[in-house]
Amino acid sequence: MAYLLGLDISTTGAKALIIDERGAVVASHTSPQPISTPKPLWSEQNPSDWWDGIVASIRAALSASGISGDAIRAIGLTGQMHGLVLMDAAGSVLRPSILWNDQRTQAQCDEITQRVGGERLIQLTGNRALTGFTAPKIVWVRENEPEVYARGAHMLLPKDYIRYKLTGEYVMDISEASGTLLLDVANRRWSSDVLDALEIPAAWMPKLCEGSEVSGVISAEAAALTGLKAGTPVVGGGGDQAAGAVGVGAVDPGVVSLVVGTSGVVFAPLSQYSYEPEGRLHAFGHAVPGRWHFMGVTLSAAGSLQWYHDTLGHGQSFDELLAPAADVPAGSDGLIFLPYLSGERTPHPDPLARGAFIGLTTRHTQAHMTRAVLEGVAFSLKDCFNLMANANLPANLEIRASGGGAKSRLWKQIIADVLNATLMTTNSTEGAAYGAALLAAVGAGVFPDVKSATSAAIKTSDAVTPSANVAAYAAAYPNYRALYPALKDIFTRL
Repeated sequence: MAYLLGLDISTTGAKALIIDERGAVVASHTSPQPISTPKPLWSEQNPSDWWDGIVASIRAALSASGISGDAIRAIGLTGQMHGLVLMDAAGSVLRPSILWNDQRTQAQCDEITQRVGGERLIQLTGNRALTGFTAPKIVWVRENEPEVYARGAHMLLPKDYIRYKLTGEYVMDISEASGTLLLDVANRRWSSDVLDALEIPAAWMPKLCEGSEVSGVISAEAAALTGLKAGTPVVGGGGDQAAGAVGVGAVDPGVVSLVVGTSGVVFAPLSQYSYEPEGRLHAFGHAVPGRWHFMGVTLSAAGSLQWYHDTLGHGQSFDELLAPAADVPAGSDGLIFLPYLSGERTPHPDPLARGAFIGLTTRHTQAHMTRAVLEGVAFSLKDCFNLMANANLPANLEIRASGGGAKSRLWKQIIADVLNATLMTTNSTEGAAYGAALLAAVGAGVFPDVKSATSAAIKTSDAVTPSANVAAYAAAYPNYRALYPALKDIFTRL
């Protein structure tokens, strides 16, 4: 029996997941990760903590599984995207990593847009300049820490720093590189136009590879630390959303991944590069060779429900809070919730957007407010799907739902009704690490391609089909859509 190892560097933990060649989970271990906020809007982590966490998790997963490192046939990598790891010529990290959720770089985003040109930037990179991306972080270091910038020689992202520690190679996969704002996404290569405009050295850029391509092998030093076998292949892997999409089988057009986590993510694979002209959708390369994807993001999906539960739940469990909402009519008797508690990304890239309950009257109860929260998030996800409809996606989409919010049957039914589409659940629950392990299986030759791997390992079940409430939500949605334009100026003044 061959075993595959998926490694995931998230903001909160360093995870090691072992699966067998049939896709069954054998063992998993996560080591918590500290995070630092040295100033308002800043968010940083030390790459050395990631490495220590991954070493501990690998050893713990091997121990729990009862197998030796020699049995691991290949390793796949995934993790939080966009975080800048700046290194010198000797491979030493020069400063803590500036993370995806760091908000210090708005001035640099404006500068990038001015230098490259807004329309040209979206055409080349598939995206607007947003504070989460890597390029603004590089420009920020140059402008605010020139002595650090002057020593720079290599730029990596979090999971690719783990690759470097495992293999000694400076390599990044296409899906992760897409999130730097420095990639020519259509041609899957670094953009000389953007690098030149921003005066970022091309020599800093790591070698590019596909998600299922072998990028290096475990070094003797890494083998001694982790218990893995020296020479074991390490494949390209993918960013957390791309690897997560592989983990639910969203690899070809027609199968869409819908993640209802803290944020909500709609991930639609594409057979060729396309971009939304206003940059309201992310357009990235997929971790699957020859594939791209659109991605829409609702910043506060299950996060909205978490806030509502913690603030207005009065000590109730989630089940106790949600149960009465099932008896409230679709549309919550005219009550609408805007889920912009952390600003918004799609279709309104506006950090100043705010959440709101609109239409409250004395007849509304806690159950109405609860259902309105679920419906508001569903409407926000519909915004993402509507933008993607212009990209010639297949008419009959298969939507595979995952994340904590997808565990609620009521919420899945509301989303199915709002989208007028069937939602499916998959047997894989390990997220991005599972997708990384499947990519490793392809790189090791266990499967000939990613589609074969996902077809063998992933099964769907628990179909939630649209109900008679479709018409009620179709009538309510235009009111939801009208609220952001009506309130935008007020949000800015607030």
